[in-house]
Amino acid sequence: MDAGELVSGADATFFIDEAGEAVDPALWQPRRAAAMIDADEVPEVLVHGIEGGALVAAAGEPPLVLLKAPIGSTGRWARDAVVVVFGDDADALAAQVLEDVGPHLIAIAAPDAVIERAVAALRDKVGETLLVALEPGMALEV
Repeated sequence: MDAGELVSGADATFFIDEAGEAVDPALWQPRRAAAMIDADEVPEVLVHGIEGGALVAAAGEPPLVLLKAPIGSTGRWARDAVVVVFGDDADALAAQVLEDVGPHLIAIAAPDAVIERAVAALRDKVGETLLVALEPGMALEV
């Protein structure tokens, strides 16, 4: 896949270690969607650094949390979040996020063996949280 094509429609691009202004996820609050009368103004997509990764916030959309390490405490907003966990420890991260946060969706971007471990460990514990395995070239709309 061409890197330019991958980011051609992106509002923002960033490295997860340099995600932007750091925020405390326990204190952060999502912005409200603009009123219909103000719909001509498209709100900016904000990217924040948080413990363990990055938080992407677009007004009126569920928060997107990208994690490569454990996240600390979060606010109630995290129950509506989409959380993507990466790497060889993604199964452990997914378990921690499920237990501590219980978000709307956890997506695992990891090698097949890690995904298999995560599914085996979490399949009976997910409750109302959706659990998805990401694959190269796959699009996911929430």
